[in-house]
Amino acid sequence: MSLVTSKEMFKNAYQNGYAIGAFNVNNMEIIQGIVEAGREEKSPLILQVSAGARKYANPIYLRKLVEAAIEDTGLPIVLHLDHGDDFEICKACIDSGFSSVMIDGSRFSFEENIRVTKEVVEYAHSKGVVVEGELGKLAGVEDAVKVSSKDATYTDPDQAVEFVERTGVDSLAVAIGTSHGAYKFKEKPSLDFERLQIITNKLAGFPLVLHGASTVMPEFVAKCNEFGGKLPGAMGVPEDMLRKAASMGVCKINIDTDLRLAMTATIREFLIKHPEEFDPRKYLAPARTAIKDMVQHKIKNVLGSSNSI
Repeated sequence: MSLVTSKEMFKNAYQNGYAIGAFNVNNMEIIQGIVEAGREEKSPLILQVSAGARKYANPIYLRKLVEAAIEDTGLPIVLHLDHGDDFEICKACIDSGFSSVMIDGSRFSFEENIRVTKEVVEYAHSKGVVVEGELGKLAGVEDAVKVSSKDATYTDPDQAVEFVERTGVDSLAVAIGTSHGAYKFKEKPSLDFERLQIITNKLAGFPLVLHGASTVMPEFVAKCNEFGGKLPGAMGVPEDMLRKAASMGVCKINIDTDLRLAMTATIREFLIKHPEEFDPRKYLAPARTAIKDMVQHKIKNVLGSSNSI
């Protein structure tokens, strides 16, 4: 089995009211933990590579690791570029074997976003690759993506329809109140479900995407702080809100921060308790297990994609 695109995944997700988890990957242990959870839950997966991951690990290494995961598990897996910021980056990933790319033109004007996105769509579709676009701006920080709260803008439903029609994108990331990074909200967020419902109705059957959807799981924040971290209190997106979004046309939910927290908290705990240990396998193995358990929880209780293959 080889890499797949998200077309059939999203079609089934939309019809059955669940979402596919799009998990950011940076190394072997993260990939192994995610795919083991997917295998146990019988869930399709999207493994996505950010600009930071491309710089850190080299996309060739990550692609080969994902191919190994497919060979090992037989799962349907999409390899996706997260937040591609120009045509050349998207083209490079398409040419190197990615099955899906995101072109993030949200920093541009509406017309320029359409122009750049359409250019990527035309090239990607000629190679059998699918494209995610973005309309609206999420606040927060994720790798090279930095948007202040005052610059964040929600997705306009009428513009969403025009954007999809004029660009030909296969899915659309919308801004309804989520936020990138660990330091999301000081109080419980209020997602604009009314706006989401309008967009879903206007784009009937079209798959939507939520970025900035980690819940910043408090047990991992607490463990990080217990073993030497200095993470201030932060609240992510409550899981019940994400589950509701998945029932309203959101077919892809991005998760990155929770992966980082699970891995870092577990490694910190191990090294504090075992200061004499210097074998990376000893502390990376429990970190991998923590990621697997966390992803399995997301698939079962947040995404709803268990037993969908």
